[in-house]
Amino acid sequence: MKQILLAFALALGHAAFVAAQSLPVMELTAGFHRIEAEVAATNPARMQGLMQRKAMPQQRGMLFVFPVEAQHCMWMKNTFIPLAVAFLDAGGRIINVEEMQPQTENNHCAARPARYALEMNAGWFAQRGLKAGDPIGGIERAPLGR
Repeated sequence: MKQILLAFALALGHAAFVAAQSLPVMELTAGFHRIEAEVAATNPARMQGLMQRKAMPQQRGMLFVFPVEAQHCMWMKNTFIPLAVAFLDAGGRIINVEEMQPQTENNHCAARPARYALEMNAGWFAQRGLKAGDPIGGIERAPLGR
């Protein structure tokens, strides 16, 4: 029985990994910086997020699309790479940026209602001088959150 449960757990883990790898990717911009954003627009995709990843290219990130504007929060449980998250309003303007440490359960929340969250490698926004009020281009092409 233990072997069956272990095999099932491994299969689920692999399925989550494959699902994360097959998310749609869209191009966003931050000033003249290009972003390849995997789009997490469904609840299962948002729940999986970047968990279990060991690395991510510098120009790559994940755009979380929420069905409603709210004070959304992120955490880093089962996430192995340090990340920064920018919470965005419906127009794609940065509300606030939070730096997040791997494998923690601390909440990192939008300072006011947000429609999107964009996760990049830790320090990505600061290294480019991006802050509250700056726009993220291309957000209007994002799918609706479900």
